Amino acid sequence: MQFVTVKDKSMAQKPSIPKGTRDFGPAEMAGRNYIFDTIRSVFKTYGYAPIETPSMENLSTLLGKYGEEGDKLLFRILNSGDAFSKINYDDYRVEGTEDGYNSKALSLKVCEKGLRYDLTVPFARFVVQHQNDITFPFKRFQIQPVWRADRPQKGRYREFYQCDVDVIGSTSQLNELELVQIVDRVFTLFDVNVCIKINNRKVLTGMAEICGFPDKVVDITVAIDKIDKIGLEAVEAEMLEKGLTAEAVEVIRPVLVLSGSTAEKIAVMRDLMNGKSASGLVSETGLKGLDELEELFGFIDAAGIRHDVEIDLSLARGLNYYTGAIFEVKAKDFAIGSICGGGRYDNLTGIFGLPNMSGVGISFGADRIYDVLKGLDKFPSEVTSTTKLLFANMGADELRYLIPVVKALREAGVPCEIYPEQTKLKKQFEYADKKAIPFLSIVGGNEIAEGTVNVKNLATGEQKSFANTDVEGIIMFMN
Repeated sequence: MQFVTVKDKSMAQKPSIPKGTRDFGPAEMAGRNYIFDTIRSVFKTYGYAPIETPSMENLSTLLGKYGEEGDKLLFRILNSGDAFSKINYDDYRVEGTEDGYNSKALSLKVCEKGLRYDLTVPFARFVVQHQNDITFPFKRFQIQPVWRADRPQKGRYREFYQCDVDVIGSTSQLNELELVQIVDRVFTLFDVNVCIKINNRKVLTGMAEICGFPDKVVDITVAIDKIDKIGLEAVEAEMLEKGLTAEAVEVIRPVLVLSGSTAEKIAVMRDLMNGKSASGLVSETGLKGLDELEELFGFIDAAGIRHDVEIDLSLARGLNYYTGAIFEVKAKDFAIGSICGGGRYDNLTGIFGLPNMSGVGISFGADRIYDVLKGLDKFPSEVTSTTKLLFANMGADELRYLIPVVKALREAGVPCEIYPEQTKLKKQFEYADKKAIPFLSIVGGNEIAEGTVNVKNLATGEQKSFANTDVEGIIMFMN
């Protein structure tokens, strides 16, 4: 391999990465792996097994599953080779369009694949494709990156990891309870206060029915989903723009500002769904959603969840495939968007040829969780350092003495290293400090003669000497 040296620095391109993506150094990766390992360990205790799917999917798998706005955020992959060489552009001409072409059809011709938008749709494809090889109910978790062509901003990235947990092949709301318990356990381990918000998509459908616009449920849901970002007035204005009447918005408004206990909220909503709104219309679908919420919150009360769980009837979650319970989790002590979200879907596998297969799942946003843990200083101190013990380099004789000691410690699971060069101790101390290595050992001629190793706690100054074979004693001292 040859490298070209650019002599004129003005000609050298400054290295960069695409907007909305990030590099992760060793300390950041240690924190991220702590998140992944913690979440993975909780998933496993509930009987979920790991799978992986490709980074790219056929566009036919992805398109139409996330709504019109979601389709716009799909990263499309240009077909390999000269994708445009065999295109007959006359076939795609459309009079009256801005560029004179059917750009959507043309893009599908040259881009047959796309980066996955989430892990749920690929999971549904996986279930259908491998239905004869898996046992239902099928419980899986998946920790992989996803991509969205969104506008980058704080807490929102174009490439980010999701930690998904789903169960498919069961309609029991014990599965919903289990997801709430998983969220509760994960954030208890992270020592982060969260609020788990729950609604039901059938209730949202019921709202559209009692306001007299059952065909506008998607428009209503998309608008309501923005209430935390743009406020009630802007949401109402958007619904009017989508064709709802002022009277219809008036029916929906009380639901969006509803307060009180879970029982009180359900009671008010039950009256509205039973025809006691201004419209007088009844929604059986909405009543079914309220029955499901009542059952789920009964399970939650019995489970003794540590974190706050509340019914939020303004919670919509914009993805079109949700049909039942929907979830959203927010940190209470750190300003950021939702850090988990999910819900029940009844029809997702049907579009791939496997009908009547209900599932429910929730996704942990690892990147936002990282920002929360870092912002609240919740990462354990041992997580931020990849090395626990540094041996100073005092010379060739000392190195020969230390090499078997270091080998024994590593085999016992202790992350340790020897400073590679013989140099001033000050520089070696600085190395330990910059890498947040908590323990240091300086072995010289006296230690070699006595067959010992000394270990110093750099935070407390405490120092102790051990036989060079006393691996257990060294480990106990550092713990």
